[in-house]
Amino acid sequence: MITLDLANTIIAATLGAGRERGMAPLSVIVLDAGGNVKAFAREDNASNMRYAIAHGKAFGAIGMGMGSRALMTRAEQQPSFIAAANAALGGALIPVPGGVLVRAADGSLIGAVGVTGDTSDNDETAAVAGIEAAGLIAVTG
Repeated sequence: MITLDLANTIIAATLGAGRERGMAPLSVIVLDAGGNVKAFAREDNASNMRYAIAHGKAFGAIGMGMGSRALMTRAEQQPSFIAAANAALGGALIPVPGGVLVRAADGSLIGAVGVTGDTSDNDETAAVAGIEAAGLIAVTG
C-alpha cells in the first residue's frame, strides 16, 4: 500500500533526482492502486498544465496495467485502440514515458507515479529513481 508518507518520499526523491541531473522543473503525482491521488508536487517555475499531464501519465499506466512507455508503443502499433481508450477515460490518458507502475517487494501492484516537466525520457528516469529510492520496484514497460 502507498501511504501518504511513502508517496511524499517518492516525490522528494524524484524531485531530487531531477535536480541532480539538471532537469527542468518537474511535477510529480503518486496514485494508489485504485488510481486515487495520494500526493502531488509541482516545482517552482513548472508550467500550470503539469498536474493534468502527470496525472494522465500515471492514471493511464495504472488503468491499463503497463507503464506509459509501453502505452506509447501500443499507441504506435494500435492508434485506434489507444484513441478509443483515451476517449473512454475522458482524455485522461497520456501515452508517453513518465508514467511508471509501482510494485512492492512481493510483486504486488501498489500504485503509479507520473512525472512531467522535462523530456519524456527524463521524466521517466526521475520517476524510476524516486520509486527505487523508496525501496520499491519501478515498472516502465
